[in-house]
Amino acid sequence: MTQPDDILSLAYHLKQSGQPFVIATVVRTHAPTSAKSGMKAIVTADGALTGWVGGSCTQPTVVRESLKALQDGSPRFIRLGPPEELRGDTPGVIEVPLTCVSGGTLEIYLDPHLPSPTLLVVGHLPVVEALVEIGRALHYSVTVMGEDVTPERFPSVDQALPLDIARLTFTPQTYVVVASHGNYDEPALEAALNSEAAYIALVASQKRRDSIRDYLRGSGFSEEKLARLKCPAGLDLGSVTPEEIALSIMAEIVQLRRQSPTLRLRSGQVSSLQLPTSNPQSEAVDPVCGMTVEIATARYTSNYDGQTYYFCAPGCKRSFDKEPQKYLAQAV
Repeated sequence: MTQPDDILSLAYHLKQSGQPFVIATVVRTHAPTSAKSGMKAIVTADGALTGWVGGSCTQPTVVRESLKALQDGSPRFIRLGPPEELRGDTPGVIEVPLTCVSGGTLEIYLDPHLPSPTLLVVGHLPVVEALVEIGRALHYSVTVMGEDVTPERFPSVDQALPLDIARLTFTPQTYVVVASHGNYDEPALEAALNSEAAYIALVASQKRRDSIRDYLRGSGFSEEKLARLKCPAGLDLGSVTPEEIALSIMAEIVQLRRQSPTLRLRSGQVSSLQLPTSNPQSEAVDPVCGMTVEIATARYTSNYDGQTYYFCAPGCKRSFDKEPQKYLAQAV
């Protein structure tokens, strides 16, 4: 069994590598249960569970709710147990009836840990220095690239890079601000608009903006892609000074990030992340215990009277196979 120190070590490495994960902690139990208070597990974006928070009936629920937590960034508190032990009237508690546990009850807290958003600033205007400071104060990972950019000039950032557009990297969690006063706006914007960046803004006058858009059209950028370019950058706060402009830009970034209902992950994570859907055809109800089972990943199935039934565990499947009519009658 995975030890607590192993769970903490795994959490550290996942955090350092920028991968999203959920720490599931057993808060309280009512015997008999295989998991005990304080036991932990980690659920990663591919649905893998490392650790121990309960048996075959508990784990699918923990994984499913953990993926939902990764999707919206909100923690969850779940209570699993026999139907007669569930109250159904506790705000903020997700109750899941289980008949395949041995009469015990588990309460588990799910704590999502998401990658830090990245503020990528390309340029050397005074607004860049102000943006960096605000971004760091808001706990963004900050990268600056431009002429005269050195670690000595920007000691607080995560990366201070000399001008080399080919070195720029973007993820769906990257918020890009270009402020080079026309020196290298175009190549920086070309790279950003061809990426998955969540936000792309240009600090420039209206005349300069129109000129850049014409240039980008001439480079083959569609109107759909050009619509992603925000200029003037930031919310209309009547900003005048570089510090005020930087504040308006960060306010717009925060607004966009917090209004997004779905977690934006790196492309490699998105491809493997099986997020829950509201499509009822993707899930089925175990006719024995009443648990929700994801059809695509169900391990245990039975065919009865021309219809397929899905189960959370082999015990439920065995019970159904012995007396299918009994459980089908209960479900009506």
